[in-house]
Amino acid sequence: MSAINQGHVKYEINDKGIATIEFGHPLSNSLPGKILAQLAKTIADVGAMNAVKVIVLKSAGDKAFCAGASFDELISIKDLKTGKLFFSGFANVINACRKSPKLIIGRVQGKAVGGGVGVASAVDYCFATSNAEVKLSELAVGIGPFVVGPAVQRKVGLSAMSQMTINATEFHSAEWAREKGLYAQLFESVEEMDKAIDVLANKLAASNPEAMAKLKKIFWEGTEGWDSLLKVRAGMSGELVLSDFTRNAINQFKSK
Repeated sequence: MSAINQGHVKYEINDKGIATIEFGHPLSNSLPGKILAQLAKTIADVGAMNAVKVIVLKSAGDKAFCAGASFDELISIKDLKTGKLFFSGFANVINACRKSPKLIIGRVQGKAVGGGVGVASAVDYCFATSNAEVKLSELAVGIGPFVVGPAVQRKVGLSAMSQMTINATEFHSAEWAREKGLYAQLFESVEEMDKAIDVLANKLAASNPEAMAKLKKIFWEGTEGWDSLLKVRAGMSGELVLSDFTRNAINQFKSK
């Protein structure tokens, strides 16, 4: 089975109304378009369930949280329509998180790259381990973090987002990400992090759902135009990925 057709999205809901959504892919949780579409739909569907009070978003495994988009699928793009559709994947996930009426807790157990930083930025409260370094690597492969940029900038500010974008080959530490506001809390181990997530999720599950829904709208004020904005940004990336420069950069990156 090709890498493009691998991966999973699944969810479970406990008796307290805490929904846990998990995505995964064997290649460092780098996500192909099919999985991104499934993840966006799952976030939207689970968020619409009356039985759900709060959502925990996590990835599979104990290594990378998300290595961004699938390079195997990226290099296969041959036309602008396909490119725009592919880059709309993370846009749809971000917008699903943004529009969900339920608060979303992020669980980042390892490194987040590119679109993975976008996902971490799109949750409402993000826990991470000290191993959860971040990198926006898009410029290094001839494109840019156009799609995830608005979500990242909203969380860490233009200055920090610019630093990650320009220094595209270097990781920034988890502590740096916490200082900039991407992560709310850091932990030395996954076990400690999971205990803290469980405590907060249970507190939120017992809170007023109407109040939380109203707060969520307030938290995301000013982003109402993101449905169209992120489509435009996806088009930028979709156009760039067709260039000889970007194709050569991606092939060099894959050969390392």
